[in-house]
Amino acid sequence: MALSSSTVLPHFMLSGWTANDLGLSKKKGTCGGVICLHRNSFEPWKLRVHSARVPSNRGHRLIVAANPTEAAVIPNKPLITKEDLVAYFASGCKPKTEWRIGTEHEKFGFELGSLRPMRYGQIAELLNGIAARFGWDKIMEGDNVIGLKQGKQKVTLEPGGQLELSGAPLETLHQTCAEINSHLCQVKAVAEKMGIGFLAIGFQPKWEDKDTPLLPMARFGIARKFFSKRSSLALDVMHRTCTVQVNLDYSSELDMVRKFRASLALQPVATALFANSPFTKEKPNGFLSMRSHTWTDIDEKRTGMIPFVFNDSFGFERYIDYALDVPMVCAYRQKKYIDCAGMSFRDFMAGKLLSLPGEFPTLNDWENHLTTIYTEVRLKRYLEMRGADAGPLTMLSALPAFWVGLLYDEVSLQNVLEMISDWTSEERQMLRDKVPKTGLNTPFQGGLLKDVAGSVIKWAKDGLERRSLEESVYLNELAEIVATGVTPAEKLLQMYNEKWGHNVDHVFEELRY
Repeated sequence: MALSSSTVLPHFMLSGWTANDLGLSKKKGTCGGVICLHRNSFEPWKLRVHSARVPSNRGHRLIVAANPTEAAVIPNKPLITKEDLVAYFASGCKPKTEWRIGTEHEKFGFELGSLRPMRYGQIAELLNGIAARFGWDKIMEGDNVIGLKQGKQKVTLEPGGQLELSGAPLETLHQTCAEINSHLCQVKAVAEKMGIGFLAIGFQPKWEDKDTPLLPMARFGIARKFFSKRSSLALDVMHRTCTVQVNLDYSSELDMVRKFRASLALQPVATALFANSPFTKEKPNGFLSMRSHTWTDIDEKRTGMIPFVFNDSFGFERYIDYALDVPMVCAYRQKKYIDCAGMSFRDFMAGKLLSLPGEFPTLNDWENHLTTIYTEVRLKRYLEMRGADAGPLTMLSALPAFWVGLLYDEVSLQNVLEMISDWTSEERQMLRDKVPKTGLNTPFQGGLLKDVAGSVIKWAKDGLERRSLEESVYLNELAEIVATGVTPAEKLLQMYNEKWGHNVDHVFEELRY
């Protein structure tokens, strides 16, 4: 998460460990064929696979699971006023020299032989293996390992067993690329010996919800019960989707507003460019991004395009008013999750929460509540870009490159704001609704969304080049998508209809990390 001004390179990269020393091959889809960044270089032509030995004497600690914000440095005091909440968001303001890039991605684990999803026992074995081999601390819930922590990085689980890397706040896209490579190499080093692979796609292409492993994590049980009553697609969202996100900083309330508006309007463009989920239950599902579509029917109070962001009155306080009216899911007390599903955070602030009568929330409770808001862009003490499907390595690096080039460069940001200034709320919502199915070919303002994407990619490239770090190489894949008009999902559909002979099982090899 982009919460710190310090640059934290992963231990794996700093130690210079290599794919060869991890016993991995260089065939397609394994770590040996992945390019890693030399720890002393920010130059793309110096990217290479590392070489060194894995230390065997590094210990690890057990961390008792707390709420999702346990690592945040937040005062643990009662909240009484809205001013406390405004101050929370204002504390995220940073000078440009301290802006960082925090990248997250999720992936599906599967058995190489049967292609079935990993079970919790296998997930625990994987996490224990990574902790033992690479010196990560284990995050525990009771006797169960549910995640890993090392420095500012975390490896966590989603409700369907999806494995997520939440990266450290880093200065450059080269460091982000290196971090992702490091993580994938570590995961593969342990997983392949277990007969486990990981799939780079936005929606589970083969298996149904009933095939999804249930994890021993209390908050997922609360969320599953709450959301399944509100949407027919809620369990699909929880169990069968994977995304890639980037978290970016703002310098002031005004800067937050400008970046929020620009990124929210352009989320459908990102959805189209990164569309990578065209299969459900072994067949084409009629969408290019089924992942994005599932989010349109889960809980309208906490999802969507939130049009008030474009009102003149928008700022920290307006977002707080919105968040206070989003129903709660749970709270965390004495190492246990408390079911607060559907209750009001306003009541909590008044000491009138039915599940915790007489208790007041802390800022940890507030940040925990914010994580249950799933709008296309989400505000914390940074902005989260949430519109993209997970995909192959090049796309995991392309997503932060896309948004850094647009939002961290004043010229590019102003270009975007001028372009979207005449977009109506109805047009923005139309793009949100139609892009999951029609992608870059969605009609828009007398042309196609592909035309908008072409301009946006150019501005993103220009913005990266003005950073003078030679980072625009990470946009090459997106430039090709715009030039050809063929999204990742459409490439998969073409392979399905031609060389795969309508057998979706081939996607597990094609998109295996």
